[in-house]
Amino acid sequence: VDVCAIRLGSAEIDPRYLMRALNSPVVRAQIIALQSGSTRKRISRKNLATVPIPIPPLNEQRRIVERVEALFEEIDRGVESLRAAKNAVALYRQSLLKSAFEGSLTADWRAQNPDRLESPDALLARIRGEREARYRAAVDDWERAIAAWRKDSRKDRKPSKLKRPRTIPVDPTDNGIPGWATIPLGLAIADPIYGTSKKCGYGLGATSVLRIPNIGSGRIDSTDLKSADFDKVEFEKFSLREGDVLTIRSNGSLPIVGRPAIVMQQHTGFLFAGYLIRLRPISEILLSRYLIHLMIEPNVRAQIEAKAKSTSGVNNISAKELQELNIPICSPAEQAEVVRILDARLEAAELLDGEIDTNLARADALRQSILKRAFAGQLVPQHPDEEPASALLERIRAERAETPGKRRKARVGV
Repeated sequence: VDVCAIRLGSAEIDPRYLMRALNSPVVRAQIIALQSGSTRKRISRKNLATVPIPIPPLNEQRRIVERVEALFEEIDRGVESLRAAKNAVALYRQSLLKSAFEGSLTADWRAQNPDRLESPDALLARIRGEREARYRAAVDDWERAIAAWRKDSRKDRKPSKLKRPRTIPVDPTDNGIPGWATIPLGLAIADPIYGTSKKCGYGLGATSVLRIPNIGSGRIDSTDLKSADFDKVEFEKFSLREGDVLTIRSNGSLPIVGRPAIVMQQHTGFLFAGYLIRLRPISEILLSRYLIHLMIEPNVRAQIEAKAKSTSGVNNISAKELQELNIPICSPAEQAEVVRILDARLEAAELLDGEIDTNLARADALRQSILKRAFAGQLVPQHPDEEPASALLERIRAERAETPGKRRKARVGV
């Protein structure tokens, strides 16, 4: 029902010419202007029949088609090469990330810094020590907050009771790289939390709230923000710090689940919505940029997608499942070297990818330009010895007048 079959009633019109004409910018603009419908646009056969099509003599139609198809074939070859290059860039990214977390990119750094390498047991002991020190500092902060609340005659809401971080049993896995081990992600981050469930909207409050559309490829896009009002306790609970990582926990598209973005200084005044999870790396253990790269690395992505995949149509990963991700980790100093190399090489790949996209867009624009010239009579030479279009139209009228039934009512305009 959503397809209209057009069957030519005259041998004076080349079907290939009509197909190209219907896709030309001028004719497409007329079709769009005649569309109706609010959510699903359609054009009726009656309206479609009123769209004027430029018709030259039959031989010129054929010359136009041959020229258009020859030019399009050249463009298609270029587009095929561009798409192959785009695929190669994507494969390069995956290969680069895989090499980074297999220790290949920093082999020279390890050779120059043997005294900074730790055994898996020593690495795990240091991580546990950092986690305990962080917890003790949090306890001190909570006790001070309770004292201040009591001193202030308990006017505000009582600070929430501090919970000890979730116990994550682990035996560090020696992955064969000096100074590296494989551990659960939960050991390297504070307990993750979900965002606010409060209804947000455009202009609904004083505080902007980050949502799924704001989570880009490793970056936060704050051009489209909704907002709400929050009290002091809510603001503290859902606040963001520079270096936090937000990740998408639920989506119908599996590749989007687990997509990360890093919080920069300019984003620290925002809160975040319930379909996001805040991961707060313990800086003495895990660098934020290292975590961003890690969460798009092929092996970690495979773990995320295996945990999140659902048959119900909505894929979801929980905070607990994120904590259970097995990640390769090394010292913060080597992590910084991994990040330095990846940032430089991935930036170069991103620039190349952007150039490819620009050229693909140019190819589409070039096709439209060719069609525009073709149906303005500017693409192929016109032969003065060919019959005028008026004679062709007279023959079409005569043919249609001889056609019995309803088709005789169709109009042919000059």
